[in-house]
Amino acid sequence: MHTSVTFFSLNRHLNVKQEPFQQIILPMRERLFRLAYGIVRDREEAEDILQDLLLKLWSRKEEWYSIENLEAYCFRAIKNMAFDRLSSMAVRKTYTIENEKEDLYFVDPHSPHRAMVIKEQQHLLAQCIEELPENQQLVFRLREVEGMSYREIAESLSISEDLVKVSLFRARKKIKELLAGYDIE
Repeated sequence: MHTSVTFFSLNRHLNVKQEPFQQIILPMRERLFRLAYGIVRDREEAEDILQDLLLKLWSRKEEWYSIENLEAYCFRAIKNMAFDRLSSMAVRKTYTIENEKEDLYFVDPHSPHRAMVIKEQQHLLAQCIEELPENQQLVFRLREVEGMSYREIAESLSISEDLVKVSLFRARKKIKELLAGYDIE
């Protein structure tokens, strides 16, 4: 008996293989990008890191079903790739002209004064976050910027939920201390 692969079964097989990519991985692109950007602080580098991750994931699609939590795996991978890139590019800790231009896109045309105050507050908060230890920065960004739960953060960073809570508490406390000397509206 001769068996043949029909286009229907081939297409069904391809759709099953692409399904996690389209339903789980692609919807996380923006969150993964923001995490990479939060680490490397360079838009083009963060885009490159995200593209590298997506290509690696796509080329290893046979392994997706053996990964217990694909979302946590992606966040852990992007974090590791971003830190690898950071160490290889010897990042400057000063703001570049491109970052200053980027901030201009968020100016409120109705109130230039209010927009300037918000920009200064964001800059001040970014400086405070930069002063946190690396693990507290990551936990703070994943919780406050990405809106991830304690469990999701713990899985993504391969740490306990208790450590997530402690790190977040310490990060918030340190930021509050740093901001205490400023008159913020």
